[in-house]
Amino acid sequence: MKKALLSLLAATFLSGFTLWGANPVLGADEYAYDLVHSSVSFKARHLDLSWIHGRFNQVDGKFSLDRQDPAKSAFELTIQAESVDTANAARDEHLRQPDYFDTKQFPTIEFKSTKVRPIEGGYEVLGDFTMHGQKKSITIRLLGGREIEHNGVKRVGFSTEVKLKRSDFGFDPTQIGLIGDEAIIIIDCEGMRK
Repeated sequence: MKKALLSLLAATFLSGFTLWGANPVLGADEYAYDLVHSSVSFKARHLDLSWIHGRFNQVDGKFSLDRQDPAKSAFELTIQAESVDTANAARDEHLRQPDYFDTKQFPTIEFKSTKVRPIEGGYEVLGDFTMHGQKKSITIRLLGGREIEHNGVKRVGFSTEVKLKRSDFGFDPTQIGLIGDEAIIIIDCEGMRK
């Protein structure tokens, strides 16, 4: 009787393992970046007089949320630097050149989390940010995380603002006087559950 019970328990466990793959039933939920309902924009000072605003039109990413154990969550974002858009074609072409983003040599801007912890209203995420060939560890506060179902698709959203110094990422120092050293990146991200 005892042996039969153990066999039944083992069979139940293995069938559940097969159904759900290598992930436990209550593991992390996987989300794909929804380009249509998300944006990555930025602003930088011009001659210390005004803010120039822009965005990146080609962005991809994914994230996983483990609400039971947030430390197992992960976030990744890849921006195509060539897709920079400031609503001025001549300026955008200049921003793609070696004295700014140098998009031929450094085609992507990337963020990959290394540590996640819950905070009030979202998550604090430590990760590697790579831009212009330089990788730096940064901490961002992702606010949000509420999940809803819309048209049969489960969605979750986050937003954050990140202040960076262009001089930390090897940008041409002679250009920093024209466009200020500090840039602010604004990310509004909506993910679709896989």
